Amino acid sequence: MDPDADGLGCGLALSQALRKMGKRTFLLDKDPVPPGYQFLPGHGDFHTPETMRSLGIGVGDFQNMILLDCNHLGRVVGAADRADFDHFQGTVAVIDHHETEKTFGHVRWVEPDMAATGIMIYALIRNLGVRITADMAANLYAAIALDTGNFRFENTTAEVLRTAASLVTAGARPHAIITELYELWSRGRFMLFREVLNTLEVHSGVAVAVVTRAMLEKTGTTSDDTETFVSFPRIMRDVKVSILLKEVEENHFRVSLRSKGAINVARIAEFFGGGGHANAAGCRVRGSAEAVTSELLARCRELKDLEKPVLEFAGRDNRAPGPSVEEDLGASQN
Repeated sequence: MDPDADGLGCGLALSQALRKMGKRTFLLDKDPVPPGYQFLPGHGDFHTPETMRSLGIGVGDFQNMILLDCNHLGRVVGAADRADFDHFQGTVAVIDHHETEKTFGHVRWVEPDMAATGIMIYALIRNLGVRITADMAANLYAAIALDTGNFRFENTTAEVLRTAASLVTAGARPHAIITELYELWSRGRFMLFREVLNTLEVHSGVAVAVVTRAMLEKTGTTSDDTETFVSFPRIMRDVKVSILLKEVEENHFRVSLRSKGAINVARIAEFFGGGGHANAAGCRVRGSAEAVTSELLARCRELKDLEKPVLEFAGRDNRAPGPSVEEDLGASQN
């Protein structure tokens, strides 16, 4: 559902690695790959449940299922296909880094403290003994760059930077990837952003903006064009939490939440049946824009650390044990 570069990049890289090992893979996603991510090498290999059915392929044709960057089937298939997947007879593995954890899967590797699932897949491919190709490297670099805000977010650790360096050595091109992710907006998307900024309100450190269906129609854009919009209000010094309401239908909104420092917005998302990470989460809420905003603001006021300073340059040891950059780069070529 609403795939991003972490989920897509991980799926592509792992699929490419497994195929090098002689395995057959089938990439499935609930929604089509958004135009903004169609620069990822191999993106055309993804199928939706609809295209899967049109090919005459069923769940029973597979021996194993791996869920990446999510940990329950609702993120992968809709109600129409859920029954078939619920009765899958093979082994199910889950590889994820989201804080809101479910119990689905026979084999579960969930690391909430990991900055991106892409780092986990990088480690897995290396441990499988597969040499990382330039295509795999590009997919994984995009995955990590997105989930770390191009290495700006608090989850950017020494491990993240070592992994990114190894991927560059393996063939990833940072400038090209970051340009695709952040600097190739259409004119319509830019006009949509202007419309959204006109709705922006700040309430005691919490910024709220709204995307309506009328705005999308006016600018000739889609919901995919709102990717990263929620992060911009965080630029303001006095904003600790940023919320973007995206209208799905009348009185029904998809809500994206972002925060700074130790403020955990996943708790807000969980209250409304969603989830995510401490600093990045989402949910769906029904009601008018005014009512939904009021509910979200009430929950924000209950958050701890909302009044504390965001920047803390001391008190966190980021010198996690690991190989030197030289050792790590050398190993990536083996």
